[in-house]
Parts: sequence; structure tokens; C-alpha cells
Amino acid sequence: MQWNSVGEFFAMGGYALYVWGSFGACALLMIAEPFLAKRRLSDVRKSLARERLADELELQQKNS
Repeated sequence: MQWNSVGEFFAMGGYALYVWGSFGACALLMIAEPFLAKRRLSDVRKSLARERLADELELQQKNS
């Protein structure tokens, strides 16, 4: 596709809202995903630590 001006490029042949909206949504998700993955990893680690602590306490109670 060939554009004669910057305005035509950004208009995308009348599909600018769809094209730039899709591009923006994709960019937003690509930026947000690492932060969300880091938070999920932190939550899993906290959950595993709580579970391990609960198992240790249960084991101590059985041995007492």
C-alpha cells in the first residue's frame, strides 16, 4: 500500500479506528503482561511459603 501523505497513512484508508485501536490494545497488553506475570509469581511464592509453614506447624504438633 502506498500513501501520499502522513495524513493518509494515519487514516489507513478509512480503517484508522480499527487499525490504531487494535495496535493500541496489543501494545497495552504487551506492556502489562510482564507486570501481571511478576505479580502472579509473587502470589504463588507467598502461597507456597504459607503452605510450607502450615505443614511444618502440623508436623511439630504431631511430634509434640
